[in-house]
Amino acid sequence: MRLGVLDIGSNTVHLLLVDAHPGARPSAFADHKRSLSLLDHQDEDGRIKDSGQDALVTFIREAVAFAVANGAEDMIAFCTSAIRESGNGAAVLERVTRETSVHLTELSGDQEAAMTYFAVRRWQGWDVGSILNFDIGGGSFEIAYGTDELPSYAVSIPLGAGRLTRDWLPADPPTPKSTKKLRKHIKAAIAEAAEGFPLMTAPVLVTGTSKTFRSLARITGAAPLAAGPFVKRHLRLEDLTLWVNRMAAMTARDRAGLPGVSEVRAAQMLAGGMVAEAAMDAFGVTQVEICPWALREGLIMRRLDALVQEGILGRETTPGVGNVYLNPDPMLPGFSVGVTSDWTG
Repeated sequence: MRLGVLDIGSNTVHLLLVDAHPGARPSAFADHKRSLSLLDHQDEDGRIKDSGQDALVTFIREAVAFAVANGAEDMIAFCTSAIRESGNGAAVLERVTRETSVHLTELSGDQEAAMTYFAVRRWQGWDVGSILNFDIGGGSFEIAYGTDELPSYAVSIPLGAGRLTRDWLPADPPTPKSTKKLRKHIKAAIAEAAEGFPLMTAPVLVTGTSKTFRSLARITGAAPLAAGPFVKRHLRLEDLTLWVNRMAAMTARDRAGLPGVSEVRAAQMLAGGMVAEAAMDAFGVTQVEICPWALREGLIMRRLDALVQEGILGRETTPGVGNVYLNPDPMLPGFSVGVTSDWTG
């Protein structure tokens, strides 16, 4: 079947169409995306302004038309911290549904972490033992750990690279004082989250997902995206520390000239690097392996698993994982992560 995944993130809005069936690796067919930082469209009270809402509604209409024109049979639609943590998130979601007929499922932070871990486990398989995964988004930072297909512990912290840049690093380049204050803030937040993690069972594969981790790895010498998903890519703490210090003295324009860094994300690469560095240090990690699968792939695989089990779409609950409950609203039509019966209008 051809499945659409509509991802409303903090930095971009992205529709990905994949050809997939149970037991097979999803194959990308086409995509439609646009840079849209909803964080930049927030007012002083953290509410998404009309300009941001208008742009979001326009894109979703385009995405639905694109999906229909390209033969999509089903669509998962979800949003993350940019809407979840805004002051008027519920109103924005209601407007999207009213004007586009698309229901955006609002994933919680721990659901994000759990589904991203799920994708990593599917990609890595069982022979790697336990997995500790880091994912740096625009609005939040997710950490998940487990030995099974779904994590035993998952947590989200408001340390997204875009959010930290906006709130802590207004100057370009940032001042040494602001950088020092942000480093202290990040370290304290991650240390508090790390205290709640269970004792990890060796061996542990530490992975990094998200565009931020891929860009940081590329900056430090990993293979480019064009080399394909099966090339091993790593991010070493020693190299990361060196480049975080270098980026602290750069302007956003300078960072945009680094390999793997887009102009849109250049400003937030320093904050993203600082989060990655602090997390690796807090968990005693010297190297992170970059995984090409993340949240979108996790939701795709979860959807396919549901389809292959007759009757699971009608159940009121979905299996829970430790402290993570994966079904936010059992009254919604279809599966628990945003499948909607009338998305084509």
